Amino acid sequence: MRILGIILIIAGILLFVFRSVSFTKKEKVLDVGPIEVSKEKNEQIGWPVYAGGIVALTGVVLLLAAQKKPQ
Repeated sequence: MRILGIILIIAGILLFVFRSVSFTKKEKVLDVGPIEVSKEKNEQIGWPVYAGGIVALTGVVLLLAAQKKPQ
């Protein structure tokens, strides 16, 4: 549980710093016999700023819960 908490904290910080991911997708437009036409399309996936905070906070809670051992 401790490792998962650390991973979530790191992921939350990365989500907070990098607010979107861009990538290029190759899309087939026309395919007639030996002729093939395709185009490249730029796409972007974004998430709200508070998502990184929620993920990091969840990691902190897991990390604190793992440190408390029942007596």
